[in-house]
Order: sequence, then C-alpha cells, then structure tokens
Amino acid sequence: MFGPEILARFLSIPSPKEDKYGQHWQYNSRSDRHSKVGCWGIAFDMLAQSGLMQQHATAGKIVLGVNHPMRDFKHNREKDLDLVIARPDQSRSGTKGTFRGLVTSLGIPLSAAEDALLQQLPDISIAPVGAVLVSLEAKAAMTAHVKAKPRLYDELNSSHSAIHGASSQALAIGYVQVNHSPEFYSSVINSPLLKHGLPTEITKHNQPKDTLEIIDKVSQLPRRVGKSGDGFDAIGITVLDMINDFKTPVKIVTGSPAPQPGSNFHYDGMIVRMANEYDATFAHI
Repeated sequence: MFGPEILARFLSIPSPKEDKYGQHWQYNSRSDRHSKVGCWGIAFDMLAQSGLMQQHATAGKIVLGVNHPMRDFKHNREKDLDLVIARPDQSRSGTKGTFRGLVTSLGIPLSAAEDALLQQLPDISIAPVGAVLVSLEAKAAMTAHVKAKPRLYDELNSSHSAIHGASSQALAIGYVQVNHSPEFYSSVINSPLLKHGLPTEITKHNQPKDTLEIIDKVSQLPRRVGKSGDGFDAIGITVLDMINDFKTPVKIVTGSPAPQPGSNFHYDGMIVRMANEYDATFAHI
C-alpha cells in the first residue's frame, strides 16, 4: 500500500500556495491539501487492489468527483465530500481532468515505483457525478488534540450520514491523520507572528496520550457491516510525526500507538476490505 507514504512525502514539502500572511506551510489547518492527497492515495490503492474497479475504469463506467456536494435524501442536508467514485451523470457532459492529472495539479510527489504503477492502471475522468459508489472523507488532528475531538467526530459523523442518506449501497470510507509529534508549529498561531517579525511559538503535545485520545474518539464513530444501518464501512488511521517547521520531513509512525495489522483501523486492512467490498457490491454495474 502506498497511500500513507505518499501523504507523508507530500506533507514534507511546504505548500506552493501562500496563506493570507504570505507563509508556505507544510500543514495548514485552513487548507484541505492534506485531505485531498490522503483521499487520492486511498483511491490509488483501491484501484490497484480491485480488478473490478480497473474494469469499470477502462470501460468508462466510473468517474471521480472532487469536493462533491452530496445531498442526503433522507434529511435533505448537503455536505461536500473530499473525493467520490461514482457512475457518470449521463445527463451532463464535460470533464475537468483525470485521476492521473491530479498528481500534477495537487503536486503529489510519487516515487518511481508508484508512478510506474499509476501508468499501468486505467485512468478515471473527473466528470459530472451520478450515483455515488464510494465516498472518501479525510480529516486531520495535528495539534490541540483534546479540543479537536468534538470537531473531528462531528465532521466525520456527518459524512457517512450524508452518503448513506442518499444511497445505502455506497461505501463510506473515513480517513484520519493524527500527529504524534511532541512539538508542533501551528499555522494559525505563527503566521501572524512571522508576518510581523515576532518570535514563533511552539505548541507542546502530551504524547502518547494526545494521540491515543484521538484514536479512542475515532473508535466511537458508528460502523456498519452489510448494507443496512448507519455508519462507516471502513475507517483508516495514519499516525504521523510532524513538527511543521517548513523543513523537517514527515514520518509515519508504525509502532504503538498507531493501529497495528489486524486492527479495525489499520490502513492496509481498510484498503483490502474496501476493495473486496467494491468487488462484491458493484459486480452488476
């Protein structure tokens, strides 16, 4: 599986886009670059694992939607989902790029092996979305972990509610990125300080307690088995070591407290399970 390594490599590079104070952060809580690339990595790994998804992509039976507004039929609420894999909307035409093209537009740094695999896989157009088959939603808890728990839970909980309120057949995947670094430079705190030439402030984390509290909160999200009920079909957690100082590479934490192989939240298990679910659920399309 490549998604976590791609994400860590991507976040190691400061954003080419300035924030409103002129700073180029690796991670900025007011940007969604980490969410988009996290979801891109999941889609990449699922496409590599699912032969059926590859067949559907080759036949043009599926498209991508980026920041797709999903309306919950049950409650008539709308939510923008990071990335969806869907049937094309036959009533509308036109494309806005492709899955491969997102590598360039998002600035995703692939290794030679990852790029070679991407070129072997069928491409998928970004186009008007019909029925959603898979929804991907990524959220991060990089600092102020305790304060972030309610926001993280509520945002993720509304995601699976939106997708299953529209279609019980769709697969809802939640992806959580948790920072395990004991220190962190917050863009919210430090951007104004840097603009005015003032000393920066470093936020201290109580690790591993802070990381474990986020993982525990994520474990409380509803999950479902089968196509009835409410909840995520899969949740993956990647634990990162990120100080966010414009230069230090981001590392993946594979040991404790990160979810281990066999855990409900281990990334590789999530991908294998969701690829199998896709093959079983959508063989008829």
